[in-house]
Amino acid sequence: MGQSKLVILGTGGTIAGRADSQSQAVGYKAGQITVQSLLDAVPDLEQQALGLVQTQQLAQVDSKDMDWPVWRALLRACTQALEDADTRAVVITHGTDTLEETAWLLHSLLPATKPIVLTCAMRPATALLADGPQNLRDAVTVAASGGRSGVWVVAGGEVHAAAQVQKVHPYRLQAMRSMEGGPQALVEEGRVRWLVPDAPVTPVAPVARMAISAPALSDLLALDELPWVEVVFSSALARACGVDALVAAGVRGIVVAGTGNATIHESMEAALLRARDKGVWIWRGTRCAEGLPVASGLGTDPAEADLVQLPVAKARIAMMLALAAQPRD
Repeated sequence: MGQSKLVILGTGGTIAGRADSQSQAVGYKAGQITVQSLLDAVPDLEQQALGLVQTQQLAQVDSKDMDWPVWRALLRACTQALEDADTRAVVITHGTDTLEETAWLLHSLLPATKPIVLTCAMRPATALLADGPQNLRDAVTVAASGGRSGVWVVAGGEVHAAAQVQKVHPYRLQAMRSMEGGPQALVEEGRVRWLVPDAPVTPVAPVARMAISAPALSDLLALDELPWVEVVFSSALARACGVDALVAAGVRGIVVAGTGNATIHESMEAALLRARDKGVWIWRGTRCAEGLPVASGLGTDPAEADLVQLPVAKARIAMMLALAAQPRD
């Protein structure tokens, strides 16, 4: 029987969190409840899955502490599931804090042959009105609907594309948002209503979805760690010494969260130019909550070649992956 199974991978997060009391929505400990226990809290989950459900506990971490070993395990498990003819789709339970980065990683490296749906929660599983069970049910609905392949984030009844989704609030239930682009679909009473045409949502250069081969992915997964990349913020009173210290410490790349249209304080810009001369990769994004940097459109300004069309947190992951693909002397 082909395409009959839904694979649900657990990594921890608030959705699997436990607090001392039901009224406690902060100060809980994330990643305490197994993914199977999360499924048990949704009585009609197998009905929504339209078939068998297989669970695997990959990790039980607070996503603020997400690391390369967990990402490697997740990539391997997703790859195995995508290659299994009996797997219809993959659902991943995850914390909200770094969900957008994990979504971008999976979008960048995995083939868009089946749906991969990440979900999360803003309240722990022990809360009076926990949002995790509904989010999990909605994620399973999206994954099993026979809809669109690729990586999606489902939370608060909305479906977001991996390239756009960001966490925008530290406490409210509607914490995940796609700035400007909006959600791609809504989940309403166990049904998915798509709002946009069936077209991939991808940014433009210098960041694009990586066309990575199976051997290249295997080489990447063999790495003990990804290249070191940091995000620095340009602001009033910005100083060069922070950039200089990163370069002296061996940083491989820097993504600048620039002011406005990815502009950089002149003191910091001088340090970044020195860093580039030493072989450090430099990309420029914006620290603005909405929008992306806008180029002149002339295509002749070399200073615009490093503009990045992604939120800086995702641009950092993209640079790590691009540097990892580069041959080293």
